[in-house]
Amino acid sequence: MSMINKMLDSYKPLIIIPVIITLIALAIFGTVGLQQGIDLKGGSEAIIQLQQPVTTDQITMMVHNATGVHGIVVIKTSDNQMKVEIPGEAADVTSLTNTLAGTATIQSFDSFGPRLGSEAMKQVYFALVFAFLFMSLTVFIIFRNLIPSLAVIAAALCDIIIAVGGMSLFGIPLSVATVGALLMLIGYSVDTDILLTTRVLKRREGTVNERALNAMKTGFTMAAAAIGSMVALYLSVRFLMPYAQILEEIAAVLIIGLVADILVTWLMNLGILRWYLEGRK
Repeated sequence: MSMINKMLDSYKPLIIIPVIITLIALAIFGTVGLQQGIDLKGGSEAIIQLQQPVTTDQITMMVHNATGVHGIVVIKTSDNQMKVEIPGEAADVTSLTNTLAGTATIQSFDSFGPRLGSEAMKQVYFALVFAFLFMSLTVFIIFRNLIPSLAVIAAALCDIIIAVGGMSLFGIPLSVATVGALLMLIGYSVDTDILLTTRVLKRREGTVNERALNAMKTGFTMAAAAIGSMVALYLSVRFLMPYAQILEEIAAVLIIGLVADILVTWLMNLGILRWYLEGRK
């Protein structure tokens, strides 16, 4: 406990750690970019059941011959199953079925037109901006104090940036499902930051360090439970249900964001609050 107290007393250098990680995440996003899922960029997605051993390259070539489209992505989800993503206009499922005949059968097929994908992308941006604005408004109403409110908002923004940087780094596409994960992350981030801010600013019993430690116990318990459940989901899908890739992507985004939230909340946000309280004395 004495080591934690030392960290709490020398909090100013710790504030920079989440800031550096956020800047690195921004740099990764700026250089690597972020893939878009088929449901946002438009195209077709098919789950195929293999009837004989073939490689992903062979399936890619067969699908290219049937559609004439470049940039086809084939992912092996199990020993006898693959997911095929075909960008651009909706593919002809009849032509695809005939080309794959004898090699694989199509279990499911979905198409998303480019115009529909463009509209979905606009809705995604609207949802993220709308959620962030209303979150900010709610925080200002709760605390009615500029510095603590800005600290909570900055922490949520850092969590999202780090999560998006992780998506860029690990090749997790931006899709309707992963946008949902980012929205969940905003809610979770604000939850832990409000917990910390309320305990440190509004309670009067004990010292600032004691109130911060009390909040930290609750916050780490919440984080451990959330991360543990997401790791269990990720591993279950990865090894037992590889066809449910959407769940794997949601879990991966949340794991990255939840780990980031630990650093951002208990290093940056707590440091800003300590600095703020010292300035008021």
